[in-house]
Amino acid sequence: MLMELMEAIKKRRSIREYLDKPIPKKVLEKIVDAGRFAPTARALQPWEFVVITEPTMLRELASLTDHGRFISEAKACIAVYCQDTKYYLEDGCAATQNILLTATSLGIGSCWVAGDKKPYCAQVSKLLNVPDSFKLVSLISLGYPKSKKDFKVIKKRDLKEIIHWERF
Repeated sequence: MLMELMEAIKKRRSIREYLDKPIPKKVLEKIVDAGRFAPTARALQPWEFVVITEPTMLRELASLTDHGRFISEAKACIAVYCQDTKYYLEDGCAATQNILLTATSLGIGSCWVAGDKKPYCAQVSKLLNVPDSFKLVSLISLGYPKSKKDFKVIKKRDLKEIIHWERF
């Protein structure tokens, strides 16, 4: 069941340890569908999503990253790509955030592994057979969290400390 939006925003965490439990295809489709509904500059919708669930591919993908070795233990990874347009990064990040929040609302742990401008981008694109006209924005590992504590709300700075009206 989907949790309320603000609850998902508050509970979203980077989860790097997963249960050995597959994520149903319908759930993965729902998560990717949320990315599709992200805001996009000029309504270009430049994104493409590659969903990786095959364990051998997950291990190979993980081995290419510098800080995403845990992808090898995930049950899925979504590679978010965008056509190389003026606002590809903004559009791809908006899609990534929608994916992360939807995963959280469905009880799926996730972690955003950096993509854009990383030295491994070309290798990832080659592995996934992605055309050169697309840029890797993010890799998102997915899996059911090992611990329920992973979704606890953590203390954030008070709103009154960070909000400014009219001027800084």
